[in-house]
Amino acid sequence: MNSSKQVVTRFAPSPTGYMHVGNLRTALYAFLIARANGGRFILRIEDTDQERFVEGATELIYKTLKSAGIDYDEGPDIGGPSAPYVQSQRKEIYKKYAEMLVEKGKAYYCFCTKERLENLKDKEGAFEYDRHCRNLSPEQVQENLKKGLPYVIRQKMPTEGETSFDDEVFGHVSVKNSELQDIILLKSDGLPTYNFAHVVDDYLMGVTHVVRGSEYISSSPKHVLLYDAFGWERPIYIHLPLLMGKNEDGTFSKLSKRHGAVSFQDLTQEGYLPEAIINYIAFLGWKSKQTTEEFFSLDELKKLFKISEINKSPSVFDYEKLNWFNKAYISKLDFEVFKSHALKFLPPQINKNVDKILKLIQPRIEKFSDIAEATKIFYLQPAFDASMFENKKNKTNAAQAAEILPQVKEVLENVENFTNDILFESLSQFAAQKQIKVGALMWIVRIALTFTQATAGGATEILEILGKSESLTRIENTIKNL
Repeated sequence: MNSSKQVVTRFAPSPTGYMHVGNLRTALYAFLIARANGGRFILRIEDTDQERFVEGATELIYKTLKSAGIDYDEGPDIGGPSAPYVQSQRKEIYKKYAEMLVEKGKAYYCFCTKERLENLKDKEGAFEYDRHCRNLSPEQVQENLKKGLPYVIRQKMPTEGETSFDDEVFGHVSVKNSELQDIILLKSDGLPTYNFAHVVDDYLMGVTHVVRGSEYISSSPKHVLLYDAFGWERPIYIHLPLLMGKNEDGTFSKLSKRHGAVSFQDLTQEGYLPEAIINYIAFLGWKSKQTTEEFFSLDELKKLFKISEINKSPSVFDYEKLNWFNKAYISKLDFEVFKSHALKFLPPQINKNVDKILKLIQPRIEKFSDIAEATKIFYLQPAFDASMFENKKNKTNAAQAAEILPQVKEVLENVENFTNDILFESLSQFAAQKQIKVGALMWIVRIALTFTQATAGGATEILEILGKSESLTRIENTIKNL
């Protein structure tokens, strides 16, 4: 390909539902390749498979890309020189080019009935077309067309030799032509198949780099043969590594819903920030050799991203790593921005000390959906559990708690200004008098209040938020149970 050409990439999803993480990664990489090279990025909707079409899915694609910060230069909702950008609206274009291939002898009309094709299946249901209509005479074809017989147009594959192409990630790929079937290009309803439509569209839209998942590598020889049949220059192919998920038994398989939330919408609904998702997804198949930094804004990724740094080996979608990214992004948010997100997840029972509680949990939560669990201690005291006082590090137990909590209650009753600093000073002084480690005392107090091993905030922070009355009530209940 001529290196002086402007780089043009595209994202061409099917409107069949939510945006899978794998699709979003494809969109992101195609976008970054275009932006890193001063090129154009196109959005095209591939809706020729009407049986799988989901109402509202196209609008969801627009919304997802916008939320992710992935803007495009041409697309169905903004127009462009190659409009329309929805395949079902380009039906006549495909018919014209399919018939052009028939005239060139690179494709042919197939009039085989469904019944005949069904009979070609083996016992396992596998199908291989026997090229029955490949050598029909021009007279037979015209007669069938005059009769109005239904037909499809099939690609006439070479039967000898090999077809090869070079992929930027997987290198040289070659397949024996004897293994290629005469696939359908234009269906009987006049709509094209993916194999045909995307080649025509990519050429007409000037796409120079085709970015897609590695599952399309096996189909690519058919596609380059179409380019060759038309006499068009082949694009540069960039096939992305598989995305894997970790199974319960420790093995890995292709990422799917059984691994958890795998759509952008699911992840944002669970409280992941779009910036964190995008930052993490960028690493699922790519790693910069220019820096060891892991946190990148989209603008920074545009400058750094290189095709040569895309990996060939499968990438594992790791929720722990995503949580790590998201926690870092959440902790850096301006408090008012954090609050605007957090309020959507805050339980209705939290109706006082809201800012104090949110400031306490902001650096501690991994995702916004953690807020419900993290704030439960402020309106609900969990059931009494004496074993919770056991702590090897602090050398505490229930017997020690039973002895010390009545004295702690007295100290707290005498604290007038129930604020974190004063509470910490009061309890620290008490610990010194009793020759108890401050950490051990705080553990006992925190467990007495919450009966929760890990909490957002320490004992005195929780005391301040609960207030004097509620704190003393909880400690009194704990003393009675002990």
